[in-house]
Amino acid sequence: MTGAGLLREAGGLTDAEAATALRRDGPNVLPAPKRRHPVLVLAGQFVHFFALMLWVAAVLALIAGMPALAIAIAVVVLLNGVFSFAQEYRADRAAERLRDLLPVRATVRRDGRAKVVQAADLVVGDVVLLEAGDRICADGRLIEAGRLSVDESMLTGESRPVRLEPGGTVHAGTYVTEGHAAASVTATGARSRLAGISAVTANAVRPRSPLTAQLHRVVRVIALVAVAVGCVFFAAALGLGRTGTESFLFAIGVTVALVPEGLLPTVTLSLARAAQKMAGRKALVRRLEAVETLGATTFICTDKTGTLTRNEMSVVRVWTPAGTVAVAGEGYRPSGDLTGTPEALAATAALADSAARCSPDAHAVEQAGHWQPVGDPMEVALHVLAARAGVQDPPPPTERHPFDPRRRRSSVKDRDGVHVSGAPDSVLPLCLEVPEGAKGAVTAMSEQGLRVLAVARRGQPSTKDAESELELLGLVGLQDPPRPDVGAAIASCRRAGIKLAMITGDHPGTAAAIAAEVGLLGREKLVVEGKNLPADDTELGELLDVDGVVVARVAPEEKLRIAKVLQARGHVVAMTGDGVNDGPALRTADIGVAMGASGSDVAREAADLVLLDDHFGTIVSAIELGRATFVNIRRFLTYHLTDNVAELTPFVVWALAGGQIPLAITVLQVLALDIGTDLLPAVALGAEPPNKRTMTGPAKGGSLIDGRLARRAFGVLGPVEAAMAMAGFLIVLLTGGWWFGETPDAGLLAVASGTAFSAIVLGQLANAFACRSEARWIGRIGVRGNPLLWYALVFELGMLALFLLLPPLPGLLGGAVPGPLGWVLAFATVPVVLLADTLHKAFRARTR
Repeated sequence: MTGAGLLREAGGLTDAEAATALRRDGPNVLPAPKRRHPVLVLAGQFVHFFALMLWVAAVLALIAGMPALAIAIAVVVLLNGVFSFAQEYRADRAAERLRDLLPVRATVRRDGRAKVVQAADLVVGDVVLLEAGDRICADGRLIEAGRLSVDESMLTGESRPVRLEPGGTVHAGTYVTEGHAAASVTATGARSRLAGISAVTANAVRPRSPLTAQLHRVVRVIALVAVAVGCVFFAAALGLGRTGTESFLFAIGVTVALVPEGLLPTVTLSLARAAQKMAGRKALVRRLEAVETLGATTFICTDKTGTLTRNEMSVVRVWTPAGTVAVAGEGYRPSGDLTGTPEALAATAALADSAARCSPDAHAVEQAGHWQPVGDPMEVALHVLAARAGVQDPPPPTERHPFDPRRRRSSVKDRDGVHVSGAPDSVLPLCLEVPEGAKGAVTAMSEQGLRVLAVARRGQPSTKDAESELELLGLVGLQDPPRPDVGAAIASCRRAGIKLAMITGDHPGTAAAIAAEVGLLGREKLVVEGKNLPADDTELGELLDVDGVVVARVAPEEKLRIAKVLQARGHVVAMTGDGVNDGPALRTADIGVAMGASGSDVAREAADLVLLDDHFGTIVSAIELGRATFVNIRRFLTYHLTDNVAELTPFVVWALAGGQIPLAITVLQVLALDIGTDLLPAVALGAEPPNKRTMTGPAKGGSLIDGRLARRAFGVLGPVEAAMAMAGFLIVLLTGGWWFGETPDAGLLAVASGTAFSAIVLGQLANAFACRSEARWIGRIGVRGNPLLWYALVFELGMLALFLLLPPLPGLLGGAVPGPLGWVLAFATVPVVLLADTLHKAFRARTR
């Protein structure tokens, strides 16, 4: 290519040319992965183990001349299958919508200036500007490259980054780990190399999360109990003189009634709903299982810049050997009084930082009266400083050394010499002479919460080590004010029993000042530099396992080690990060939290949670929803198990009485109860919003079904509901002239059975309100706050009316409309269940 051609290529496209290419080639997106057809997914819901068991039972019932039971079992399979499919389909679509919210951007050079565009809008011929932390979004050929290293493990499997030079190629899906570059796009979308391996990625299956494994274990245990109970009743029915076929169908009916088919889809819906709510609060959950893990968080390791602060930097102090200057000017507005600031210092600061980061295009633009940075906020702040000082266009750099978190400085070489900027403790030792007062100025600025850069230069070096024998020009103090909502969010964490630590690469004084200002710094005022961390992991864990510790000047590998030692001490760790070097720590932490607005693509891909607004308060909101989701799962588990106790009791009484007491409800009524009472109220309980107590005290962890839940469902709510149903059944029979051992009149038995059926339905109505809290009685909870629950309960009452009144359902189910006495006894179940729940909660509160 000719020199003119290279210059034209490096300048990039115009917006008009890019628009034409986008219409011609289409968006820069990978082909959508092939998904199973919805009809096949729906069919799969009817052929799993439990469904096959039910189909066999329905066929046997039909052969035995019991078509009503066969139809009822088939209806249960169909309804459960459709319900499960609907939740799975909804969860998949929700996950796709959430993935679409993940911001993927690229910086291109169009019309001669840098511009941030959506990665999908990249076209062939675009010049993409790359720096450490960026995900490469299209295939390209390198035009410029400075110390460029690329992680190509996604394509090659080789974990070590590859060093690339101008003329080399980069590929979509890889990451820049070091350096900077400009690349001309050669292939996008389906024509990229990444498209060839996308099918492998699409078919990758994650291992089950702890929550999923625990739920499947719960379902297996309940299913085994149901089968065991069915076997017991099969033997009991044979012993009471039933035929083998009748006994088998009877046992199958009982087993089917106790299998919690709707549990897993209810959980999936609860997690998906929580994830959608988090997205509405600017917290993007990349895996549904992470919702529950968020709720269990006990320790948050947070960065400072951009999370606790606004990430809106501006230079407010400049120190030179001649004295300190306060910089006037509004934010990124490239104008203001800079009297007393040497032009050389401003020029060197902007050159050393911006050019070394390959951001000569960094600038500020005015939008709706507010100046916004285009590029890294620090680079733009230094660019604005130079503009205010009247710096003219500098000569082009001939050599760049990007900022390195280990060196903590960057430099650039041009025809005038070498320009260096970085952390004072990194730059000052390289200077020939450090003027008196420099170190005091560093301390003073740091204690004010300013981020301090030392700026130095030298003429053309005669030695290989260009960053030596420097002349210190001065210090630059940048202000990044705290976010206004951080203090309240930190206080909320403390009320929730969550420990906090600031992990930052900044100066200890700056970090401590910001931590104190936002209320994060603990009473011990513990501030530790990374170089002083204990080498022994046990000692490190003991040092950091306190609330409000600040760890400054931290190297990336130290963040990873911190996450591991806190996990070893039993903590569920949330770690924030935004840089490419934060990737390992984000993957290792229980919850990796990346910045969506300012973070690198590497960090976002490694994280479980992406903050779309970079606010620390958003993490706290996500934890609150995660806690609420775990509690909601326990709520509808309690609801399910209580109903199972009430359904099973009539069969236990019949078996223990040797058939002297008739069955209070039939197998078909049990199936009707499952359809009419369990599913919709359980879904509504899964949508219970967080309350004021959600973020008070430590997170509720451990098993989903623990002793507390089991005692409540099997020892209080279930037995009370069952006792009321059996009492109503027996009272109606006795007042109708029946006595033990006799065969009741068919009409009387139907009315008594309808009474028991109604009592269980109404008991479940009360149970739904009781399950809204594990500790507070309904008078303190109130009846508002969850409108979905009211809709579900209205539906439940409507189903009760249909089962009792709509022919031929009453005849098929075996129940009739209760008389006045029956209704009194059935409705009495509501206050009795609520009273028993209230007394149980009061007893528990006294015995804590």
